[in-house]
Amino acid sequence: MLTFRTQPGLYLEDVYVRPAFRRRGIATALIRKIAAIARSRQCGRFEWAVLDWNERAIAVYKGLGAEVLPDWRVCRVEGDPLLQLAKAAK
Repeated sequence: MLTFRTQPGLYLEDVYVRPAFRRRGIATALIRKIAAIARSRQCGRFEWAVLDWNERAIAVYKGLGAEVLPDWRVCRVEGDPLLQLAKAAK
């Protein structure tokens, strides 16, 4: 796995299919379509996050060829901490 590709990438913020519509291939179709968009834009990678307890989703993603990275963690700053961080840039 390359950490830095020096190419654009595509990041999908959320994948959610309502329970009544699951197991119909909707998420698979969505991910395949976005992968095609990523390729058409010459992206070096397409990424999204999945919670570690969501074993069914992980199995689907692995079945599509995704690598679930074990050593990366999502960092998030929002709300007041984001405002404070931004103010420190002045």
